[in-house]
Amino acid sequence: MEFQVGDRVMLKVSPWKRIIRFGKREKLSPCFLGPFKVLARVGLQPYKLELPPEMAGIHNTFHVCYLRKCLAEEESVIPLSKIHVDKDNRCIEESEAILERKIKVLRHKEIVMVKVQWKHHRGSNITREAEEDLKRRYPHLFE
Repeated sequence: MEFQVGDRVMLKVSPWKRIIRFGKREKLSPCFLGPFKVLARVGLQPYKLELPPEMAGIHNTFHVCYLRKCLAEEESVIPLSKIHVDKDNRCIEESEAILERKIKVLRHKEIVMVKVQWKHHRGSNITREAEEDLKRRYPHLFE
C-alpha cells in the first residue's frame, strides 16, 4: 500500500501493548485514530504524519502496516470543539433552519411535516420531522 503526500490516513493502535493508552475509556479502546495528514515518505515503507499537539510525546513516523487510507470526506469530520454534550453525555442536536412545510393526510387526521436542516450532522443534514415534535423540542425555531 502506498500513500501520497497530502493523503489522509488513519493510524492503527494496539491497546494491549501497555505502552500508551490512546483515549482509553473503561473497557473499550479505539482501534484507529485520526485522520492524519501524510507529510512525507521517509523510506520505502515509513511515513511521517502531522500529529495534533495532544500527541506531542509520540514520534510522528510510522510503518505502512499501521496506516489505513481514510475514506471519509473532509466535510464529514466534525471537530470535537463544535459538539455540545449534556450532563448525561448525549450529543445535543442543533437545528439550523426550517426549509419547507408539507401536510401529510392520513385517514382521519392531518400531520404537518417540516423539512429541517441540521448543524454538524453526518450524511444528509436534512430530515423530515413532525412539526408538533419539533415545537416541543426546539421552540426557538417557531418564534
